[in-house]
Amino acid sequence: MFKQHVQGNHTLLSHPKYTSQITLDWFDANYWQQQNKIVGAKKGRATAWFFKQDELTAVLRHYWRGGLVGKLLSDQYLYPGLEQTRVFKEFSLMSKLIELGLNVPTPVAAKVTHSGLIYRGDIITEAVKGAKSVLDILIERPLTEDELERIAKTIALFHSKGVYHADLNINNILFDDIGDVYIIDFDRGEIRAPNPQWQQSNMARLERSFLKEQGRNDVFNWQASDWQTLHSNYLKTLANIS
Repeated sequence: MFKQHVQGNHTLLSHPKYTSQITLDWFDANYWQQQNKIVGAKKGRATAWFFKQDELTAVLRHYWRGGLVGKLLSDQYLYPGLEQTRVFKEFSLMSKLIELGLNVPTPVAAKVTHSGLIYRGDIITEAVKGAKSVLDILIERPLTEDELERIAKTIALFHSKGVYHADLNINNILFDDIGDVYIIDFDRGEIRAPNPQWQQSNMARLERSFLKEQGRNDVFNWQASDWQTLHSNYLKTLANIS
């Protein structure tokens, strides 16, 4: 499934395909900058760095705390044991989702740095080829009916397999260069027994993200009927799969 090895106070997790290449330097954006291998960055609550190494284009993300706690502790988490860290849980969940044949980026490597009661973490995933988020698209143009249906079917497939996403929003849903839909960012996600309660809660969060971005962007090609199309396709697909 994935490899695990310890270097000092660091535990490295790696996809078997990349194990022989991974060093601690891989988790340092400055290292990639010094080699002129940074090919992009996505600013959010934290910056995700895109780098290119040989044939691999990957995304490096550091774990930062959000909210008021984040202002105090920034990137420090209480260490609960390796398998209970957010890093290990996200990396192992993504590995499992790949096994299930779901469209998520391949997890490349992760690092847990443990010092006393505290840990910090980083994760590297393969970049989705030619990725454009749903937000990126809606700032440019409306989604087509086919695209709305693809989004709906993808979420329904994830939900039918019990995949709970802790922050399903339009930044975390991507189209690749051939129009396939991917879902990213599985921090605090998990596999649960399929249940309409959490599934609809996930969808309500997604709807709120459309409305939120509509409120903050001057140009945003979205209307209520688009949500109705997406949601009805989602319900129809979920009913057919279950």
